[in-house]
Amino acid sequence: MTTDTVSVRCGVRRVVRFATLLAALLGLAAFGAVDGSAAAGSSTEDIATGGSIFQKKCVGCHTIGDGSLLGPDLGNVHRRREHAWLVRWLKDSETMVETDPEARKLVAARGQSRMKSLRLSDQEAQQVLAYIEIESAKKAPGAATVQPVLALIDARSTQSPSVAAPSEAPAPVLTGAAFEQAKNLYFDRCAGCHGLLRKGATGPNIEPAHTAELGAKAVQNILTNGTPGGMPALGNEGILTPEHVRLMSAYLLMPAPDPPAVSFEEIRESWKLLVPPASRPKTPVTKRQWDNYFGVILRDAGKVAIVDGDTKELAGVIETGFAVHILRSSSTGRYFYAVGRDGRVSMIDLWPETPTLVAQVKGCVDARSIEASKYKGYEDKLLIEGCYWPPQYVVFDGQTLEPKTVVDITTPAYDTGEALKEVRVAAIVPSHHGPQWVVSLKESGHVAIVDYSKPGFPVTKKIAAERFLHDGGWDRTKQYFMVAANMRDQMAVIDVKNGTLVTKFKTGVRPHPGRGANWEDPEYGWVNGTTHMGEGKLVIYGADPARKPQHAWKVVREVALGEPGGLFIKTHPKSPWVWLDSPLSNEPNGTRQICIYSKKEGKIDRCFTASARGRAVHFEYNKAGTEVWVSVWDREGELIVYDDKTLKEKTRIEGDWLVTPTGKFNVFNTAGDVY
Repeated sequence: MTTDTVSVRCGVRRVVRFATLLAALLGLAAFGAVDGSAAAGSSTEDIATGGSIFQKKCVGCHTIGDGSLLGPDLGNVHRRREHAWLVRWLKDSETMVETDPEARKLVAARGQSRMKSLRLSDQEAQQVLAYIEIESAKKAPGAATVQPVLALIDARSTQSPSVAAPSEAPAPVLTGAAFEQAKNLYFDRCAGCHGLLRKGATGPNIEPAHTAELGAKAVQNILTNGTPGGMPALGNEGILTPEHVRLMSAYLLMPAPDPPAVSFEEIRESWKLLVPPASRPKTPVTKRQWDNYFGVILRDAGKVAIVDGDTKELAGVIETGFAVHILRSSSTGRYFYAVGRDGRVSMIDLWPETPTLVAQVKGCVDARSIEASKYKGYEDKLLIEGCYWPPQYVVFDGQTLEPKTVVDITTPAYDTGEALKEVRVAAIVPSHHGPQWVVSLKESGHVAIVDYSKPGFPVTKKIAAERFLHDGGWDRTKQYFMVAANMRDQMAVIDVKNGTLVTKFKTGVRPHPGRGANWEDPEYGWVNGTTHMGEGKLVIYGADPARKPQHAWKVVREVALGEPGGLFIKTHPKSPWVWLDSPLSNEPNGTRQICIYSKKEGKIDRCFTASARGRAVHFEYNKAGTEVWVSVWDREGELIVYDDKTLKEKTRIEGDWLVTPTGKFNVFNTAGDVY
């Protein structure tokens, strides 16, 4: 957003009164009425403070007179709403939506999510409104005539120091090493949500046409401070340095470079068989209860730790490559398969005395999903990797990771027929009704059925569902695949047994259930639920078409949470609780918050701060279903273990090896799809 520099050295009250009088004499309306004006009672220091707050908390979603972004244009908002109403809105918008009819009407009319409460004081709200009023005045009809008068007053006054509004400098054009550094930063921190081509999906479209509307300064503010809708405060959290922020803002104003292809020949050349099947143990050698191991992703270290779920001791650390996204178990549980954001697949054998890396291969430039064959007769035989780029999936031998085939999944959008260059494979689940994988084609909005009993492992069916499919998992019967179309604010339900779309329904702003959670509600029967990245809300929907058809695939409960930015929901068949996180909140306390929902009471039992640092993220139960493990996502990370019955902390696992722990996967639960 470009703003002119304004210098005002006299009290703003005098400036406004003088300019208003002059405007009236000249037939201008640059400043409008003074009654109820925030600017009329504000000092230049107030204006400056209001501008600083606006730049930090508001500029990522709003402009003042330059058109709507994620939120409405705030130009002359002081003319459209009563002053007292605006103050209350800036202080606590979330409560107002609950209690104020006009606030509810505003949100409903725009079809937007609730603005996260800014938690401003009365004085801070007044200061922000004063800044908005002055900025609105500068862009009003006749403002060009009034500006010389303001400058004249400014030149004649020496009562207070000058205040300069932020100005927009041209973004630098990156070349050479700076461009490569920015490109790598984007891949590491941004591509997962926005895509390598920046067209968006989980996050919004950030192609240059859109970032140019914001301008470099607004982009820097978003990268630094995040947004209430789930964009982390990467700068404030120390994930990006100020120099990184400047590099990224310049990079995002440039066209995205074309990412490379990956051929079958290149995939095969990357294959490394480190321990052939004949050289592996025939029975478990370890004395540990290996099916209660936890595989823990150490994201920024490029490693996976294997932790004994009984003793809480470290069993081994495996070098896996850059930014592992998930682990999946083979059907027997013997092998962990790790997939990294760099497309590298690592196969870990859990039977030796120390967990051992036995094979690796790189099937993609960017990837996030992997799954084993689990249908009877195909146990531990095959593996599929879904690529974020290129648009393809790769099938490997489940014992050796030898590449078998690569299949292009470029597919037009299901609703418009638009040709798409970027179609990413998101969630993959193994069918329990046949030798099939169920594959989400993110951008096109299809759920593909891959038959691994057929030569070439082809897609045998594409089920039109909804665009921007992301995470999802099974209902309790494992017949229905429930998947979030998060940028469409919907869940889609696929009957995998019959190969049909059952329905889709709205939940909230950017649902993100992970694999979801199944439990029996005392009123609605079996249900499932999701948290949301874009708003602090748990939504529960019926998932019991056999016994409760009147509630099936309909929202039955909405539960307010303190923070948006939710990524995972977790429960266990033996548990009375459902665990919820919010690691993508842009408020530090929100990122560390855990909320616990009571299945019996149908409400939140408690929310609490899990750690003094980092982000609390991702839950996993032990084999017995008696403990819940949560990660403290930080350079000095921890694993916190809670007693699931009492909700009391049992222990904290610490160590120099715990660098940025994120997802955790218990062998027994992952192999058996227990969630």
